[in-house]
Amino acid sequence: MFAKRESIEKVTEMGCCGCFGFSFVKNPKKVMKPNKAISKNIYEELLLNDDPEDEQGSSFQNDDMITSGNIDEVDFRSPTKQSEEIFIHMIQHGLICREFPAKETHSVFRSEDENGNKTINEYVRVRKIGAGSYGKVVLYRNRLEGAYYAIKVFHKSHLSKLRVSPSETALSDVLREVLIMKVLSHPNIVNLVEVIDDPSDDHLYMVLEYVEGRWVFEDDGPPGCLGEETARKYLRDIVSGLIYLHAHNIVHGDIKPDNLLVTGSGTVKIGDFGVSQVFEEDNDELRRSPGTPVFTAPECCLGLTYHGKAADTWAVGITLYCMVLGNYPFLGETLQDTYDKIVNNPLLLPEEMNPLLKNLLEGLLCKDPGERMTLENVAQHAWVVGEGGPIPQFLCWCKRKRLQRESSI
Repeated sequence: MFAKRESIEKVTEMGCCGCFGFSFVKNPKKVMKPNKAISKNIYEELLLNDDPEDEQGSSFQNDDMITSGNIDEVDFRSPTKQSEEIFIHMIQHGLICREFPAKETHSVFRSEDENGNKTINEYVRVRKIGAGSYGKVVLYRNRLEGAYYAIKVFHKSHLSKLRVSPSETALSDVLREVLIMKVLSHPNIVNLVEVIDDPSDDHLYMVLEYVEGRWVFEDDGPPGCLGEETARKYLRDIVSGLIYLHAHNIVHGDIKPDNLLVTGSGTVKIGDFGVSQVFEEDNDELRRSPGTPVFTAPECCLGLTYHGKAADTWAVGITLYCMVLGNYPFLGETLQDTYDKIVNNPLLLPEEMNPLLKNLLEGLLCKDPGERMTLENVAQHAWVVGEGGPIPQFLCWCKRKRLQRESSI
């Protein structure tokens, strides 16, 4: 599926676990191109297609360059392209941070069961439960095991026509989302179970673990006040999952209440990686603006390069503000007005607010990204620690494997 190219000459041991930090040995005078004998599309070949089960054809986006198979035009010197190519190489060589790889299915069979319910392979449709960045989310039941799954459905042809940046379409976002989710596993991140992508079919399906419910409004505004104890519990889960992502060279790019799901036992899981980005080594400098305007960091509002991890941290601060106060701190009547307030307006907090919580919010929502509190410091903050102690360090799968190897020497 993936031919190792000359442009990938070594993967350095960096990052949290030794298998996610990576670096290219590059020839600055020459752009290496993939072997044409492999697939027309390096992403589709590896990532499978999402199954947009919607018959009506929702409006999604995709990259014209990718779907046309004109892969010779890809500049593999681009840090993002290089990082994704390294991820593909890692997946094919088992260097992923999950004990159980996501299942890959390359054929799709749609029909109806005896009750007239639509089916996709062994999955029986129950109801629509939401929408992601580019496609709808539908609840399905696996008729073989009885378990429920949330399936994100995409139309590749539609996504390929919707450009999200000068060089990318919505399809490239979706394929990157699949790629990212295929290498990660954490108790506070929604788990990818299976990807169904039939090359002869226009649908692409991401089969995800089903999380029982949302704790925020869908599109009507921020949640009501949750209280400090609930907000603290949720924040600890969010920070734990996000620290894991950053340690594995992933910027989420759209942390907000609607992308945070709560299980029946009260555990928060981060979902929707539709605008997430991969960065190389320790350089998290990005150019493309992150997700939702009201959660956008001041430095991103200016249309310049920014540091993805600091932008994620700002979004965590806005999310915490929403959880405890029930509204947005910087919201204008127009998009530009919102951006102006994010950049220029001071953070106003109630005088009666818990001083520790006020200090935390001021640190998270510091407009200078260089002075903004880091997630590692957030995890040790007195308000976050509370009576439960520091956030437990998560020993991820790839780090466990590395420690096992070291102990056997």
